[in-house]
Formats: sequence, structure tokens, C-alpha cells
Amino acid sequence: MAPRVAGPIFQFAEVRLEQQAQAVLRRLPAMAGHTVRIERAPGLRDRRGPVFAGAFLRERRIAFDCTAREFGRIFTHELFHFVWWKAGNPARRSFERVLAAEWKAGARGELGWSAEWRKDALRAAGVRGRDRHWREYCAESFCDTGAWLYGGAGRHAEFTLEIRFRRRRRAWFRDFVNRGQLSI
Repeated sequence: MAPRVAGPIFQFAEVRLEQQAQAVLRRLPAMAGHTVRIERAPGLRDRRGPVFAGAFLRERRIAFDCTAREFGRIFTHELFHFVWWKAGNPARRSFERVLAAEWKAGARGELGWSAEWRKDALRAAGVRGRDRHWREYCAESFCDTGAWLYGGAGRHAEFTLEIRFRRRRRAWFRDFVNRGQLSI
């Protein structure tokens, strides 16, 4: 089965990365956009230390330093950074409302560590005021949710969000994806 993408969206630095990514791409909704380069980057770090991957949106590339076992989930997470970037304010605000309702309900856990540690650091005033920490959390939560839905992990130690909140996110994503091709 061929991936459901329009045109040559991905350029792979090595055959093994392409093979790993093709298995993931078959699970993803249809996408369109300019080319994104996929490469390995041993020793990848951000300002807090070692990381498994990074999406460089303006450079249109994703760099990885993760195991083959984690690749599907992490590749999908990084790919959804491009989706978030291109989604537009109405879609982003709509997803923020889902997260704000979870916050108000006292939802614990998340669908990935990158969102969970940001969620744990949030303050009520920042949520109300939509400060930078809140917006970063929303982006990471969106990407972790995409990775949970499409990354192929099934179960994972980082999937700690309660089932009732997972169902709401799944429904939101279903509506979002059903609007048409995802732009990356």
C-alpha cells in the first residue's frame, strides 16, 4: 500500500529511515505540502539536554536520534509539528478549548512526556491568559495526540491521560482530519 501523501513530500537522508517512515505514513491521513527532509542526527540536543528528535519548521527538516522501536511514535509527533504550524488559528484555538476543558476538569496525565512535563508546569493564570507556556503545551499536546493516534505504538508508558479525555481528543482529531488533506 502506498503512503497517502500528495507528491514527493519527504526526502530521506538514508534508505533505512525511508523504510521506517513508510510503515508510519501508511497509517496517517492524507497530507500535502512542500518537501520535508528526514535525517539522523546523533547527539541531538536542545536547551535542556539530549532529545530523540527535532522538527526544524523553517528549514523543513526533521532530525532523529532515537531507537527503531520508538521511531514511529516520534516521527509522527515531529510531523504533527508541521501540521500544527499550518493548521491555522481557528483549528489551534479549537484544540486549545479541548485542553482548557480538560484543565478545568482536573485531567491528569498526557499522551507523551513532551506535553506532560509542560502541563505539570502550567499555572492557572497562564492558562487563562494563554501565555507562552500554555501555547507551547497546546502544541506539544497536539503533537503527542497525533503520535498516539497514528504512531502505531498501541500502548506506551507515556500514554497516561484518562480514557474519557482520550475519547474527546480522538473525536476532535476525527473532525479535524475529516475537513480534508492535512497541510504540512
